[in-house]
Amino acid sequence: MTSTPLLGGKPVPSLLARDLEVTLAFYERLGFARTGVFPDDGPPTWGEVTRDGISLQFYSDPPHGTPTEPICSGTLYVNANDVLALAEELRGYAPFAWGPEVMDYGMREFAVKDPNGYFLAFTEPA
Repeated sequence: MTSTPLLGGKPVPSLLARDLEVTLAFYERLGFARTGVFPDDGPPTWGEVTRDGISLQFYSDPPHGTPTEPICSGTLYVNANDVLALAEELRGYAPFAWGPEVMDYGMREFAVKDPNGYFLAFTEPA
């Protein structure tokens, strides 16, 4: 193995959306900016939202061989600098799936569930 890092940056999830416009609008209410859509004219089939260096991509047409409905067996965790302040900012824009609370494993977190059923948890050490 090389001692020079070969990977850089953060992973960018690319997720299937039931309704791309509803999904992008949901994330815009959470303070994400719409940073890209395709195509430029007509209803988008792909879109990206970004906030504080975190990017999420969504698409409406599942690639060949992938599930035809949104599915995720886990949670997308995003490290936050101040979970309680972020929770106050987002309160009322999306119902919380849990928290904010300190979890048994020592993290303070809360989560929202997007229109596709994906959980997005914001977390920091307690």
